[in-house]
Amino acid sequence: MTTALVTGANRGIGRHLASQLLERGAKVYAAARRPETLDLPGAVPVALDITDPDAVAAAAALATDVDLLINNAGVSTGATLLGDLGPVRTELDVNFWGTLAMVRAFAPVLAANGGGAVVNVASALSWFAFPGAGAYAVSKAANWNMSNALRLELAGQGTQVTSVHLGAADTDMMKDYDGDKTDPATVAARTLDAVAAGELEVVVDEWSAMVKASLARDPREFYAGFLPA
Repeated sequence: MTTALVTGANRGIGRHLASQLLERGAKVYAAARRPETLDLPGAVPVALDITDPDAVAAAAALATDVDLLINNAGVSTGATLLGDLGPVRTELDVNFWGTLAMVRAFAPVLAANGGGAVVNVASALSWFAFPGAGAYAVSKAANWNMSNALRLELAGQGTQVTSVHLGAADTDMMKDYDGDKTDPATVAARTLDAVAAGELEVVVDEWSAMVKASLARDPREFYAGFLPA
């Protein structure tokens, strides 16, 4: 983790990831759609919309020394699958296609720098769905299994792929959520420690661990409160 690029680095978990990497002595490219919103002394600001192929290519051409790619940028619109398809496509464009575009662009960079690592910030919603978050759940499920597939495809060049899963974090995206929230600084620290230890999956909180464990059981148990008896 000597040189990292972090997407969505202007706020929330992404900002904490970039800040903690700087504290750990790494060179950091801090990427955001609006680089003027970045407040990370010591980081290299990068203007980047991960849904823009030209911007992704420019970032890869600029940051040729990267050995850690952190795909943190994401979006949640609250879209349902049977409603307007526009925001459904937006979530998939960012959370799946944009993330995949970043990995495709940076895979040769990582290979040239010894393999390195990719971190994809997913969610506990990779493993379940919730009313009002259908599109997000689908996009994060795709993100999770994309990490599994990329882990196999990039193994030959020595690139580690780590997927990060958490419930609610105390970020702008979850500002209207009234339940318990994890400190984004804690998410960042656990993620970076896991990457350094060679872990392939980071289950940040007890909620996420419970959700993952539920996959081995009858889904009626998990969704009992939403389905007819």
